[in-house]
Amino acid sequence: MKKASNLKPTIFIIFGGTGDLNKRKLAPALYNLYTEGYMPEKFSIIGTGRTEFTDEKYQQELLDSINEFSRNGKVKADKWEKFGVNIHYCPIDITSQKTFEDLKENIEKYKAEFGEDTQVIYYLAVAPNFFPLIAECLKKYKLTGNESNSRIVVEKPFGHDLESAKELNLLLDGIFTEKQIYRIDHYLGKETVQNMMAFRFANSLFEPLWNRNYIDHVQISVTEQLGVGDRGGYYEGSGALRDMIQNHLLQLLCLVGMEAPISFDADEIRDRKVEVLKAMRPFKPEEVSYNSVRGQYGKGWVAGKEVPGYRHENAVDSHSNTETFAAVKFHIDNWRWQGVPFYLRTGKRLNQTSSLITIQFKDVPHHIFSSNVAEIWQQNRLIISLQPEMSIRLQVQAKRPGVDMVLNPVDMVFDYKGTYDTDTPEAYETLLLDAMEGDQTLFMRGDQVEAAWELVMPIINTWENKTSLNFPNYPADSWGPEEAEALIARDGFHWFTLPIKEKE
Repeated sequence: MKKASNLKPTIFIIFGGTGDLNKRKLAPALYNLYTEGYMPEKFSIIGTGRTEFTDEKYQQELLDSINEFSRNGKVKADKWEKFGVNIHYCPIDITSQKTFEDLKENIEKYKAEFGEDTQVIYYLAVAPNFFPLIAECLKKYKLTGNESNSRIVVEKPFGHDLESAKELNLLLDGIFTEKQIYRIDHYLGKETVQNMMAFRFANSLFEPLWNRNYIDHVQISVTEQLGVGDRGGYYEGSGALRDMIQNHLLQLLCLVGMEAPISFDADEIRDRKVEVLKAMRPFKPEEVSYNSVRGQYGKGWVAGKEVPGYRHENAVDSHSNTETFAAVKFHIDNWRWQGVPFYLRTGKRLNQTSSLITIQFKDVPHHIFSSNVAEIWQQNRLIISLQPEMSIRLQVQAKRPGVDMVLNPVDMVFDYKGTYDTDTPEAYETLLLDAMEGDQTLFMRGDQVEAAWELVMPIINTWENKTSLNFPNYPADSWGPEEAEALIARDGFHWFTLPIKEKE
């Protein structure tokens, strides 16, 4: 990270400033950046919303949120005194001309105070149906600025399908340049995800092995214990495939599968990611059922408490066809990965909350040890854990201490908590700082979004056109439908999990 002295004065305008995303993620992230010296010396945060707030009332709202959700705990009075005065509120009605005139007046006021090199960042922390309307209003009322002094950050979901993603890209491209558009995926801001780049391309050890000759298969698994909770209305129009695989998991797959970039330039890296998506084998409709599994959770018991099935959650159709679990087998048809399966899995109300990337290497070509010597024979694995722990572990075979030759798997572990004393920044801290610095490396480009949608559309269309007759097909606190185990087992593999450590 670069220190604040390198950053231009910044006006941060948050559409949806009274919403959950701002309270839980954005405001705490901006405050943490400030306390650690990464905010510009001159900045203003303007929250917008339909609720009538004074600046003082809004500042108190965000103070309460930061106290609750900041990784650094309660705010320090002296820090808040200097940070809080930079927070302002602008009530808006995005259908009203006065709203954007007031916003323009605020921007001009702070530009006069901060200087003409001040940059403006518009953050769209609102429902996706408001994205086009806000973008068009920014253009209509001449608030878009130019490539060097204004940016727009767009939350996911970016489109509901391929067609809507193309329409949104076309709209934004007509208002902003691609250099101004920051399509955010918070998974790419996670520390362990970023470390994938360093791990692969700053070390000579693994790159010679990072191909079909040595890798058996790859698993990317993001599982949640929680159900949909109060997001039932949103989830009904989304589902696990759209909500997780189309963006988060495919982005992780791109990091595993990409070729080495020439430099750390943002577009160079994003070019390599697009190449992966373009090389992925498309599905024919008749291949979908063989290469994918969908599921929906039923009622069950979690931590001694009975929980409802998906169809009994708030705002969910009692006959819903929406999947809460998805597993897909992908192939990358290029020289490096030909024949190596990539298994992606995600779901809600599963046995544990974890995010794992597992690279399993091929077995040794010839076993010299007898079966009674190898107590638990296991192929070498590289496991990158994003949550709940952040670690990178290499599993190898080693001799157990003693006079007898007995082999068993051991872990060589790089554990963030055990290695570093400093706290790891939240994903949004990294991404918000990158947006202020104008670094698009961890943000998705328009063609990348469309390529991901194009890949999953045959699955989406097949599932939506054929109602599942066996939903719900897995109980809460399980590992999903049995068909998901069959999907990977028929290739001779099984889903990998890490034991959850008890909290100290």
